Amino acid sequence: MTAFESDIHTHSIASGHYTADTITTMARHAAKRGIKMLGISEHGPAMPHSCTLSYFRGLSHAPSVRMGIRILYGAEANILDASGSLDLPETIRVQLDYCLAGIHPPCFHTEKNTGDHTDAYIHAMANPHIHIIAHPDDSRYPVDYRRLTEAAMDHHVLLEINNASLAPGGYRGETNENDRTILELCRKYRYPVLLSSDSHGHINIGNFKYAMKLVRETDFPMELILNTSAEKLLSFLYRNRTRHNL
Repeated sequence: MTAFESDIHTHSIASGHYTADTITTMARHAAKRGIKMLGISEHGPAMPHSCTLSYFRGLSHAPSVRMGIRILYGAEANILDASGSLDLPETIRVQLDYCLAGIHPPCFHTEKNTGDHTDAYIHAMANPHIHIIAHPDDSRYPVDYRRLTEAAMDHHVLLEINNASLAPGGYRGETNENDRTILELCRKYRYPVLLSSDSHGHINIGNFKYAMKLVRETDFPMELILNTSAEKLLSFLYRNRTRHNL
């Protein structure tokens, strides 16, 4: 059983890699692990072999409860350049329950320097209906974390502590110090964070083992981790929304 009520950065077979699990399969395992709210956030269409725009348009018709737990339907949009352009248009994002934005090597083609990456994240935050920055700890894309955190506060966007990044052998390089810096800044500013499994398929749903190790090491307040309460997380996600039916 997990001590957390939600995990909203996960991927099913629709993302096109690493798993053959359907959303129903993932919901079944999430329910067994005590998760009350599961978020499915497939990769945007710029990611090779991922979902088309028509897939995301159809999510408004998907069931909001599966296996007795609440299902949120989101997306992990790809940041395409330093101007923060995304591969999901606003007309799609507004229909989703939430949206992450992240930098991925197959989709981001701007010259690699710290300014470009920080600006890319900050400009992405300014897009309407972006709620979370995915794995900003990626060591392949170094950023100014103070600027990033302050911009997240200005735009009411969460920074993610990604368990998959911190796991041994993670492909984003050495991320421990980057995540430590994010946690220390958010503790200083009393700003909440989101822990994410980034599970591709069911196997790591609700697994925040490595993220929690860092939370304990940095003495980060549990009350600032939004996964501890589905209600708190929804309140944050929808603070600026004029309509939702949750």
